[in-house]
Amino acid sequence: MKRDFSSIQRIVVKVGTNLLSTKDGIDESCIDRIVDQLVLLQQAGYQVLLVTSGAIGMGAKELKLKGPVKQVAMRQACASIGQPLLMSSYRRSFKKHGVVCSQILLTRKEMNNRHTYVNLRNSIFTLLELGVVPIFNENDTVSTAEIGSAFGDNDRMSAMVASKVDAELLVILTDIEGLYTADPKKDPKAELLSDIEILDNEILGFAGGAGSLFSTGGMKTKLLAAKIAAVAGCGSIIASGYEENILVRLMEGEVLGSYFHPQKRMNQRSRWILNNSHLGSIVVDEGAKQALLSSKSLLPKGVLKVEGAFEAGDVVEVCTVDGKPFAKAVPYYNSTDISILAGHKSSDIPTLLGSGHKDVIFRPEDLVLLDDGE
Repeated sequence: MKRDFSSIQRIVVKVGTNLLSTKDGIDESCIDRIVDQLVLLQQAGYQVLLVTSGAIGMGAKELKLKGPVKQVAMRQACASIGQPLLMSSYRRSFKKHGVVCSQILLTRKEMNNRHTYVNLRNSIFTLLELGVVPIFNENDTVSTAEIGSAFGDNDRMSAMVASKVDAELLVILTDIEGLYTADPKKDPKAELLSDIEILDNEILGFAGGAGSLFSTGGMKTKLLAAKIAAVAGCGSIIASGYEENILVRLMEGEVLGSYFHPQKRMNQRSRWILNNSHLGSIVVDEGAKQALLSSKSLLPKGVLKVEGAFEAGDVVEVCTVDGKPFAKAVPYYNSTDISILAGHKSSDIPTLLGSGHKDVIFRPEDLVLLDDGE
């Protein structure tokens, strides 16, 4: 039984650090194998985008560092050294085929800001129309978890890229064959899950922990990536990059790796809200929660309090009294104004803030509900 990928036009491929690295640095032969396959897919009529890890590992090896690099400043330094080495290798490999590649370094900031996100999307589509292969990596030199600009791992970044560009398939290449029911190195009864309709908590429970020496991802981040892609109507495959001609064989329908089915595609704005970093939260009462679940607007009287500082148009979490988030939203007001309006009637808004303001905090189209697994 073959998989049917005949309707797919745009593919995002993510390559992990563990595939690209050797003890001496970049594995040029691996890059050549990946690039050869990407070019074949492009020649077959697919639009291909590549998300690559490896910059920090390359930099660390160039500096002859031993062990994992944990300090933020050192990781940034290694990324700065490793990124041009990585791109130089990809450029060399694509040039052999007469194909141009481009570099796109991202932080969450570009994705979170609606204006820069739309500009980025337009730039990517222009590159694809020109037959260029865009190569994405996290801008580790400037992004840090401390300031909230880091994706945390390239697995989830690849899913967000796939979501933003309306890709139909995300392929995450790693050093194992896919998702198993247990660690196949330790449990001889572990089974490979080749077809996953719904990525629920039971499936997430099969994920292990740590990734390779210089990487930040493990199987869990790959499953979270598949979940992000699914709500964008994008299927995902986790497969071994060591398998010969893996990408070509996958697109021919061969059953390799673990395939995660797409869900019904959310609209672009809803996906932007869902995958965005929240900058604060609005705590609402039970009545307001039920109104929001029934696709109604949030009125000031339903707001109990505001946490964090944010501007109008930023993404925030919407929480119940016990602090549990059940939605994300984009309010018309900043955190200070919502604090002033909390508990008041809509008719009080002109008195409290002056005329010319919206009579609701946000409308149903500015809200995305979270499921239990978020």
